[in-house]
Amino acid sequence: MPLVAGVDSSTQSCKIVVRDAETGAPVRQARAPHPDGTEVDPEAWWHALTTAVATAGGLADVAAVSVAGQQHGMVCLDDAGRVVRPALLWNDTRSAHAAAELVAEAGAGETGRRFWADAVGTVPVASLTVAKLRWLARHEPANADRVAAVCLPHDWLTWRLGGGAAQGPTGTRDLSALRTDRSDASGTGYWSPATGEYRLDLLEQALGRRPEVPAVLGPAESAGTLGGLPGGALLGPGAGDNAGAALGVGARPGDVVVSIGTSGTVFSVADTPAADASGTVAGFADATGHYLPLVCTLNAARVLDAAAALLRVDLAGLADLALAAPPGADGLVLVPYLEGERTPNRPDASGAVHGLTLRTSTPAHLARAAVEGMLCALADGLDALLAQGARVERVVLVGGGARSEAVRRIAPQVFGCPVLVPPPGEYVADGAARQAAWVALGGAEPPRWSVGDTGEYAAEPVPAIRERYAEARERFLARPADG
Repeated sequence: MPLVAGVDSSTQSCKIVVRDAETGAPVRQARAPHPDGTEVDPEAWWHALTTAVATAGGLADVAAVSVAGQQHGMVCLDDAGRVVRPALLWNDTRSAHAAAELVAEAGAGETGRRFWADAVGTVPVASLTVAKLRWLARHEPANADRVAAVCLPHDWLTWRLGGGAAQGPTGTRDLSALRTDRSDASGTGYWSPATGEYRLDLLEQALGRRPEVPAVLGPAESAGTLGGLPGGALLGPGAGDNAGAALGVGARPGDVVVSIGTSGTVFSVADTPAADASGTVAGFADATGHYLPLVCTLNAARVLDAAAALLRVDLAGLADLALAAPPGADGLVLVPYLEGERTPNRPDASGAVHGLTLRTSTPAHLARAAVEGMLCALADGLDALLAQGARVERVVLVGGGARSEAVRRIAPQVFGCPVLVPPPGEYVADGAARQAAWVALGGAEPPRWSVGDTGEYAAEPVPAIRERYAEARERFLARPADG
């Protein structure tokens, strides 16, 4: 049986899964941690990947490998292929002013936002690579002058796996071997999902020059071979993490996936590209040739982590507390902007608690407010997708936060509809493995794999939860933008 490997190089760790290419049956898996922080030396990703590969028994028996990774991260290389500076990650908000500057240069207010939405499907915010490049040009001009190529985390790892980073006799590395895919390219701010072309003028506007960028491959095109060797395992084009999760969970047009990880994302598989001038919905591409309109919040599972730490319980204890309080937490509301926020675009924001009274001053009420606040922020994202014409037939809940019993049981009350919860799994890595199987086996579509028994959670909607949250959110948004 041919085997394939999928890698998820996420913010927090590197996971690898090895599966049967035809059936998707799991064979082995492993993980290795990444360092903390919002800027990281890419060599740490490589070390984690090689550690995870070794722990999983190596890649000698696999037919293909594909890497999915955290989106937007800025990896800059010099003309010898060396990393210019530590990579800025998606959750590094120092580029917020740079993003606003780029939008303003296209026109005031709605004019500037509409320009970017039409050009690349997404209005720049701090997360996007294009904003980070502008920050680099403004704050580290000497480093900006050294940039010969710019790529994304999964591009760089695929390049390393393919041997493009091997040092040749002249001391240089082959930058022309850099490859990416539609989904990750669509998160840069200088590639258009609608046209399938780079907007190098926007890249130049951000950085002041036009460095080399990875070639964008189709969903099942090979990015080369492992080690660059003839007959080696094929390399898939890779994917951004959300597109990888959509592929891993088997999402199809009409599905909305709510992923609760380090960040929170709400995305749907669509037949047409999105261009939301408000900036709420990012018009990304997916990993199958479709599109992936997406809303991202910076604060998701870590809201639960923070609440659990504050209450001195573990996550299971937090869930028990939350379920012990009534829906709506008797009016206690947490606006969960603990590390700034991307949607709405308030990078300097902090969280807020509303409705604290003697009655609501209990651990159970605070636990409930934390879960509901996180889910309400994601429900706002679902509303934004609907406003952009998304077709919603199923809501699928994935990510580490979806393992919380409180999240599963409260989500239908907040979203107003039943939710499907696949069994716990590494769906980003699984999506990468499924893409690798598509590359290895060929065909017009990826192989059909089962995700296992999916649970359905239903409950009566409680509109008051979102109504109270909306009141608190609007009071918050009425504060100064740096509040």
